[in-house]
Amino acid sequence: MPVVGARFDADYLRNPSPVYPSASRRLGEEGRVILRVTVSAEGLPERVEIKQTSGFRRLDEAARAAVERWRFVAARRGATAIESSVLVPLQFNLQN
Repeated sequence: MPVVGARFDADYLRNPSPVYPSASRRLGEEGRVILRVTVSAEGLPERVEIKQTSGFRRLDEAARAAVERWRFVAARRGATAIESSVLVPLQFNLQN
């Protein structure tokens, strides 16, 4: 049976963006964090790991803290929800 991957981008999930750390704003820190998230069959993040750092610990931790509270659409094998992993890219940009 084909597997349909987990998703984090469905509009109805209403996942909040990470909070930009005030010290990072003040220091002009920007970057892209990529997190590897193990998503349970219930759509909850079981493990959140930094796959690629932004280069700034504060930004990486802000991304991790936000995604740990997210909800996901679980992966499916046929009609059965299964645990899987998904990569979540998050961009910290002072222009936004």
